[in-house]
Formats: sequence, C-alpha cells, structure tokens
Amino acid sequence: MEMRNVCHSVFLLLAALTSFTGAVEVKYAQLGEPATIRPPGDDGLSKCYMYWQLKGKDPHINPLAWRSHLGGMGVSSDDQWKGRLSLSGDSLIIKDVQETDFQTIVFERTCGTKTSSTEYKLLKLTVSVNPSSALLPGDTLSLSCGAETLQGQKGPEIHWLNPWGETIGKGPQPLTLKVTSQDSGQWTCVFANENTAKVSVTVLDLSPALLHPQYTSKSWPLTVPCSLSANITWQQIKKDVQEVHWHFVPKSGLSRRLFSLSLEDPPTWKADRNSELCPVPDPKKGDLSLTRSQGSEEDQGDYVCTMRFKNGVSLNRTVHVEVLQITSSLGTEFVSGQQLNLTCSIGHPTPSDLQLKWVPPEQSSLSSLASDRHLAHFTIPQVGTGDGGKWRCELWRSDALLTSAEITLKIEPRLSSWMLVVICSVTVIVILLLILAFILYRRRQQRRTHLGRRFCKCKAPKPKGFYRT
Repeated sequence: MEMRNVCHSVFLLLAALTSFTGAVEVKYAQLGEPATIRPPGDDGLSKCYMYWQLKGKDPHINPLAWRSHLGGMGVSSDDQWKGRLSLSGDSLIIKDVQETDFQTIVFERTCGTKTSSTEYKLLKLTVSVNPSSALLPGDTLSLSCGAETLQGQKGPEIHWLNPWGETIGKGPQPLTLKVTSQDSGQWTCVFANENTAKVSVTVLDLSPALLHPQYTSKSWPLTVPCSLSANITWQQIKKDVQEVHWHFVPKSGLSRRLFSLSLEDPPTWKADRNSELCPVPDPKKGDLSLTRSQGSEEDQGDYVCTMRFKNGVSLNRTVHVEVLQITSSLGTEFVSGQQLNLTCSIGHPTPSDLQLKWVPPEQSSLSSLASDRHLAHFTIPQVGTGDGGKWRCELWRSDALLTSAEITLKIEPRLSSWMLVVICSVTVIVILLLILAFILYRRRQQRRTHLGRRFCKCKAPKPKGFYRT
C-alpha cells in the first residue's frame, strides 16, 4: 500500500512537470476584420497534436480547429463559425470577427506524453474617423483609436501611420489634423507595436499629376488627361465645387482659357474660344480630359486643369504637351540623285531617356538599316526613286512607343544624256514636220488663188466655153 502511494505521488509529480499552463496572452482584433492567433514558439509542432477551443469547453469535442502530426486537420462547421475559420501553418485565422468572438481561446498541444496549453484573450480594437464623409483639402480630420484592457492592466501603446507609412501622433488621444490630398487612403492604428486597425480616409482630389509630358504629332491623336481620383465620384463633390476650367499656356506664354464647366445638372462644357480640342463627354463620370484626333504644332505648351471649391481651396493639374515634327531641308519633291536631309525633333534636344527611330518606306534601299537609325538628323547623299513614299519617325521610351510623325516624299527620276538626245531629236523632227506641213499648206492655197484670177465664168449670154479676160 505504501509503495502504491509513493508511485502515485511520483506520477502526479511527473504530470505536474510535463503539463503546464502559460499566462494569458492578449490579442487584439477589429470588428469585421480578420484576426490571426499564432501558437507560442516553434519547437517541433509538426510532431504534435494541436487543438484550438473556447475556454471552458473540451478541446477534444468539436474543437474550433485541430491538426495531427499525421497530416489530418479540420475546423468547426458550427453555424457561429461556419466559413470563418481556417488554419495557416500552425496559426488560427478568424475571418470577419464578430462581437461574440471576443472571448478566451485556448491552444493545446500534445507531444508524446507532454501536454501544454496557452490562453489567448481576444480584445476589441476600435477606430473611428470624423467626419466619415469625403473631405475637402484643408478640412479638419479627427481620428480616434482605442482598445479594451484586462482588469488591472495598463492600455497598450498606440500610434498612427498615415497612408505613406509615416508615424504621426502617439498616445490614446484623438489625432486631429488639417488634411491635404496626400492624406487620402488607409490610416493604420498600431497597438502594442504589432496589432493594427485600419480606417479609410477620403480627401477629394484630382488624379495624380503626370511624371512625363504627353507627346503627339500631326499623325497621332492627343489626350490631355485630367480626372477625379478613382475613389471619388461627381456626386460627392458637386455641392462643394465652385468652378472647373481648362487654361492653355503656349510657348509664347500668353495664357488663355479654353473651356469652363457649367455646374448645372447635368454638367456641360462651354468653350471660351474656338479650339479643335474637345472635352470628353459626360463629365459626371469624373473624366475631365481633353482629346483631339490628330495633333498640330499649335498644341505644344502647358494645359492647366483647375477645380476650385467653395472653401477657397483650388486643385490644379498641369499637363505639358510636346509635338514631334519631321522637316525636310528642300521640301517634299526631289529629283533622283539629290541630297536628302530630314530632321525629327520636339523643338529642343531629346531627353536622354527617349530614343528616336527612323522607319523608311519598304522599297527604300535603307530599310535594312532602319533599326540602326536613332539620330534626330537623317541624311541621304543621293536619293533614288525607291526612297519616295512615307517616312516615319518614332519616339520611344524604353519599350513604349510615345508617338510618331510622318512625311511623304515624291522623287522623280533623273533624265540621262541619251534620254535628252532622244527627246531633243523627237522634238526637232516634230518641229520640222510642222514646218513642212505649213509650207505645203501655203503652196496649195497660193495655187488656188492663181487659178481663180486666170479664168472666170461669164454671166452674159455667150457661146459655151471659157474666155480669157
């Protein structure tokens, strides 16, 4: 009996040494967002049985999730959890966190004869934005962030990350700031340096400015882009907009207004002066761009799209347009054997990130060299009839074709010396024949006149016959 009690005591001691319960760990989650709970450490979990279950319930009877070292795994199909639980490696993922999910979840693992468990308390993160509607640049934004805490514990450290990932504001107090267009996007509240909660902020703005000019030519369409940001609708801004217009600043520097937007419903464009550019129809869709089927030399300059709000804030987008042109030093009509000089440019030296490529007519003797022609100036010492036709100059940035310009050349064959002799001989013969025909015609006319003077037919009655006068 005494030996049995000793053995039982030893068994209990071993059980106590091989079974332990870790301290409660806190995990934060945002209502409606996913939550990931990772088990502690990574000491051979692939050789263990793992169970996830709510505290107070037997983990072996319909657990939230389980996995065996033999590869078997499963998640609960109860209505409360259906479609919201999954395992990613050893971590439990809860999708679309609900109010009833903020409980204590127990993770248990059994490795051989050793069993251990860890409790995770799922606490609620709360974030709010005021106002929740779209903001104008210059408006005041207030962001609040908080979290539940366990009794007797201090709340976690909190800081905000703006859409660019910069840390702004620390502490539990609401973050207040005047917004700019760069503040539009996802703001992130960071709890305890690892848990996050996100909130969306919308600041009315135009689409981002272009990093490069727009290029066009007389044989290429032109689009001058300007539009509302992708997440903004006309319905959101129409009550706050005071005016929308386009200005054009040509190379001469004399700015002029092209179009103004009537803010009636539906909004329509009004032309301030004649222009072959046309606004995109239906600005209610947020597209305020200008288009043209073919560019021209007069299109070069800066186009400024301006949207002014009732609070005095203005948004501007400037689009610089460059026009690619081909010029010939001697016009477009040549005689075979003449020197041809072609120039392709945008009116100033081509930037280093751009390349020019010449494409001659297919029948040209230089077509095989076209891929090597990347110069702004192109010279052919003696053109042939095969060089006539359409020449094209293309403007490229890396593998992107930006625009192309075209010129059509007419090249007549050059007359050789024997062709000149033949032409002159034929001309002389034709002239001699004309002279001979004229001489013969004159002699015939003279003969008829002479005979008419020598003979006449008398009107008075005389014997039949002709008489000398």
